[in-house]
Amino acid sequence: MKIFAVIMAGGGGTRFWPLSRKETPKQLLNLSGRDAMVNETIARLRRVAERENVFIVTNRTQAEKMAALTADRLPAENILKEPSARNTAACVGYAAMKIYKTYGDGVMVVTPSDAYIRDEAEYARVLQTAVRAAEESDALVTVGITPTFPATGYGYINFTKSGEAVKKVRKFVEKPDLATAERYVSSGDYVWNSGVFVWKASVILDKFKTLLPDIYADLETIAAAFGTPDEEKVLNEVYPKIRSISVDYGIMEKADGILVVPGEFGWNDVGSWDMMNVLHKEDGQGNIAVGDALLIDSKNTTVYSSGRLVAVVGADDLVVVETPDAVMVCPRSKAQDVKKIVDALKEQNRTDKL
Repeated sequence: MKIFAVIMAGGGGTRFWPLSRKETPKQLLNLSGRDAMVNETIARLRRVAERENVFIVTNRTQAEKMAALTADRLPAENILKEPSARNTAACVGYAAMKIYKTYGDGVMVVTPSDAYIRDEAEYARVLQTAVRAAEESDALVTVGITPTFPATGYGYINFTKSGEAVKKVRKFVEKPDLATAERYVSSGDYVWNSGVFVWKASVILDKFKTLLPDIYADLETIAAAFGTPDEEKVLNEVYPKIRSISVDYGIMEKADGILVVPGEFGWNDVGSWDMMNVLHKEDGQGNIAVGDALLIDSKNTTVYSSGRLVAVVGADDLVVVETPDAVMVCPRSKAQDVKKIVDALKEQNRTDKL
């Protein structure tokens, strides 16, 4: 059975403003100094899927830059363009319907576009285990991350302990408080929810039909126009009306017989500026300098310069980001709140900065 890799790449990456913008979000940025995050994701997935079977679902506003950036990585027709963001259920359903109707059934490996993976060989091994499980059992399979600390910013998956590599899922748990997270980690029967899913296209579509029938009906309407002159017109008319819900809430938390493959391969979602230490080595004072940056008598400070010299003196717990049209400064401990800047700019209709 063919293996299809589907990369969800429609997000805005607002916590990485001002570098991340509407048309050039986090997944299109080269934060590591090696390559754009989406290209690093494609390279990892090529360990399990052929080039012609790699797909990207992205927002139409990002599609042109996405196509240019990935031109030598996958066929141009494999970039699926969402007319509007409708959350991950619509994204997954659209990709599944497109694959199933165009190529027939196959196993889909669905991943975010912007995570960091340290041990790519181990990551591929875990994915291959999940693919076999999905192929043999017709189950929905997810990849869980063995927790390395009691994180309160991730969802958790509770599984039944066994000697097998593939475990039965008991339940999905929302982001816990610290005491609960500590209990989860010490128990040994919880993993972080990575947002990586593996299933047959036919199986996930059947779940849509049963659990999200309204979305399934919309997807069928879109699919009826595949390969016709009206395909784009129908997509533009129907897709923005699809109910916005995540695949986690809409399907994973309701379906029976879900399996999880726990793994530890140095995963990090690199969600905000305070996580740049995942991608770059800190100096002896905990500082990170990217670009033309000068730090003096400073500690625990991240400086990112896109061109101009950024000099910081006597700082502690700070993030400073310079781009051609904006400068952002905040405590490193408040990096999660950078998205509030984006919200404020929207309220002020400062679209030129979004």
